[in-house]
Amino acid sequence: MKKINTCNDNIFALSTPVGGAIAVIRASGSGVLPVLREIFSGRIEHRQLNYGKITDRIEPDGGQGEERKENDTGALAVLDEAMAVYFRAPHSYTGEDMFELNLHGSYSVVSAVSRALTRRGMRLAEAGEFTKRAFLNGKMDLVQADAVMDLINAETRRGASAALEQLEGGLSRRIGAIEEKLLDFASELAAAMDYPEEMEDEVLSAAPEVLNSAISRIRDLIDNGNCNKIIREGAKLAILGRPNVGKSSLLNALMNAERAIVTNIAGTTRDVLEEKIDLLGLPVRIADTAGIHETGDAVEKIGIERALHEAASAECVLLLFDGSAGITQEDERLVQKVLGMNCRNIIFVINKCDLSDCGTAAEKLKNIAPENVGSISRISCRTGFGLDELKQRIAEAVGLSEGRAIVTNERHIECLSAACAELCEAAELFSKGGNAAEMLLPQTELVAESVGNALHCLGEISGREVSEELLDRIFERFCVGK
Repeated sequence: MKKINTCNDNIFALSTPVGGAIAVIRASGSGVLPVLREIFSGRIEHRQLNYGKITDRIEPDGGQGEERKENDTGALAVLDEAMAVYFRAPHSYTGEDMFELNLHGSYSVVSAVSRALTRRGMRLAEAGEFTKRAFLNGKMDLVQADAVMDLINAETRRGASAALEQLEGGLSRRIGAIEEKLLDFASELAAAMDYPEEMEDEVLSAAPEVLNSAISRIRDLIDNGNCNKIIREGAKLAILGRPNVGKSSLLNALMNAERAIVTNIAGTTRDVLEEKIDLLGLPVRIADTAGIHETGDAVEKIGIERALHEAASAECVLLLFDGSAGITQEDERLVQKVLGMNCRNIIFVINKCDLSDCGTAAEKLKNIAPENVGSISRISCRTGFGLDELKQRIAEAVGLSEGRAIVTNERHIECLSAACAELCEAAELFSKGGNAAEMLLPQTELVAESVGNALHCLGEISGREVSEELLDRIFERFCVGK
């Protein structure tokens, strides 16, 4: 592993957005306590928030720029009234001495305090440097460091929950358990190769089970990780149906807002209208589409083509019907068309159940496609009946039901995939070797090499195997102050 450079200087940064009512400046380093004592007039206690004044000396030689013209005496000037909290190492986010200043958020105040810190030998932190120091000082592993960024970027409750689980060590524990088994196996394999005449049959005979178990557990994580795009970008949900079955009304009901125009005129929606919502904590991109029917209108035809294209690329399709009007021949043709497109996760939904019991419509749908219809959701967009159950079905359909562990970081998925490929190669060598106890030494060495490569890939996730270049690539995604 390449040597990682550690930082011994003192850093600071504004960790809140510019222009807010309150600005928080955080600082870290072995020498920040003397700086805090010099500029802050209040009490300084570990993990205690105290009131005081931020002061700085206005130097006669021009140390404070334009402010010097009004106060050229070298006396102390009050920069702001503030709240300060000090964190004594190692009991801080970075593992170093830290302090945070809660200031008034004006640009002039933040600039003046920043100048005061700079004049005392502190420098502006680089992007992600606080979290990088936390990693280098052993306060968190690289999975948890990645989770900090994922938590900052999370747009929904589920995204935040997944990041918090990683921040609390959930993924680290899973990967650590896999690493532990592989490290034990690798050490036994190394001993067997060093003393081939004493090679125990049990070591090689147990190898396929050890490898296949690790492969299975890694694949489970990869499968969960494939939800990464959904967590970040949102699952795509397409609403299909003939004109006037309530597609736009369903969009509005799911959004709890009047986003789409709703009228009794067929063909009101002619193009795809896409909106992103938080559905049970999940990011979902809903596409309201043009009503699908036979038409000679050129514009409507384009809208229908786009509607079918949306359905083909969606993670879930809501096929909507009007329960008060019954199932028409147009509905039957639509069912056959959508089933022929091999769309993913089709949910059959009957709307307007406040106007009818919808039983006849449900039975007819089951007769049209008995092997495909399954459970039918009955709803009323007008009254809200059945919408909660429909939301739950959508969440389950896209594979993100409550409680499922998620690997949300693309880098983790890449490393897991590479580790899985190495272990599959090792398992393949055993399968070709016939009796494991009769494997040749060169073949055993190839297995050991593949296992070592897999451990390296897993180590890149946790940070056990990491280079300066990789750290720079990870932390440059962070904003300054994190």
